[in-house]
Amino acid sequence: MARFARPGYRGFMNDVTTPGQATVHFGDGEFAVLKPGRYVTCAVTEKPIPLEILRYWSSERQEAYHGPLEALSRMGPID
Repeated sequence: MARFARPGYRGFMNDVTTPGQATVHFGDGEFAVLKPGRYVTCAVTEKPIPLEILRYWSSERQEAYHGPLEALSRMGPID
């Protein structure tokens, strides 16, 4: 399920000055940085998302989303 609340952030050796894409494990309500980097990529738009503003992700799919519309679009139609 996508998370819509401010995450509890657990950084592992995270240094925001490290260039490039981070490798992140998305949990329920928190994420952990496995490989330092400045951003992750949105699964829908492929835009970079700085870790400081990351708010939406799916722990089931292990995907990050740029915003609520992108997160909802990955859930599919609501019947």
